[in-house]
Amino acid sequence: MEAIFAICVGILTTCGFFLVLRGRTFTVVIGLTMLSYAVNLFLFASGRLTVDGAAVLGQSEVYGDPLPQALVLTAIVIGFAMTAFLVILAMRSRADQGNDHVDGQSPDHATKSIASDKRNG
Repeated sequence: MEAIFAICVGILTTCGFFLVLRGRTFTVVIGLTMLSYAVNLFLFASGRLTVDGAAVLGQSEVYGDPLPQALVLTAIVIGFAMTAFLVILAMRSRADQGNDHVDGQSPDHATKSIASDKRNG
């Protein structure tokens, strides 16, 4: 169980980093969301994985640690707010610049400007 959980966290982290390094704003937003999911799973696993663990003391012999649960709940709220902010920022950037590239220039425009700089310089 722990190995599968660790592999899932690793896959989410790897995919998140890959998407963050892409050139379009939408994939960056998706990558940051995947990274926040990976952090949430990591925080949840820090409270030890237990089966049939009660969240309330006195209800069973084994109980779940409430601190990681509270941290994950807080991280979910912060992650949702961050994602909403990034989506609005990406929409504004697309409206102002006419494309959704992270640097504000399409790849065709960047190669044309480099080629013209080489001819002029």
